[in-house]
Amino acid sequence: MSAEAAFELVRIGVVSVSDRASSGAYEDKGLPALKEWLGKALKNPIEFEPRLIPDDAARISAALVELVDAGCSLVLTTGGTGPALRDVTPEATLAVAHKEMPGFGEQMRQISLRFVPTAILSRQVAVIRDKSLIINLPGQPKSIAETLEGLKDANGAQLVPGIFAAVPYCIDLIGGPYLETDDSVCKAFRPKSAIRTRA
Repeated sequence: MSAEAAFELVRIGVVSVSDRASSGAYEDKGLPALKEWLGKALKNPIEFEPRLIPDDAARISAALVELVDAGCSLVLTTGGTGPALRDVTPEATLAVAHKEMPGFGEQMRQISLRFVPTAILSRQVAVIRDKSLIINLPGQPKSIAETLEGLKDANGAQLVPGIFAAVPYCIDLIGGPYLETDDSVCKAFRPKSAIRTRA
């Protein structure tokens, strides 16, 4: 068996929440951005479950439940996390939560504040439902990458950790597959006792 074959398959739900993109008024950029970043960051083979839905709380909640029930260990949403009247992604996410994971949202806002003072208007949340981690991400592709990957200096040294560094260990703890990252993109952190060594 090759080392590549030993990487566990992971099923990931990617959800873009947008009235205009879901109606075809403009091209959705959230799903491609999520798939591209995850494809670079993870060594695991990925089976994506994409959804493009409007800013409707009931439909968002239903999609999240459906993805968890379909076996997605990780579900990432993009869009609908600001203060506008139609922004209801955090409420829809909390409605299906079994546990809230506030550290993810706190860290995303800390990263975004390095760029724009309006980061304090972002309301992203992260939750656990059954054996799945659900994380709301910002709507812009550039912000998606920044919050997942963190900030690096000109030499590639990490200045501020991205949230994805904590995702693999979180998924370990809730009984999901063992995610392995490309350290050049995002180095996952695990306690030494949780690290699996390769033969």
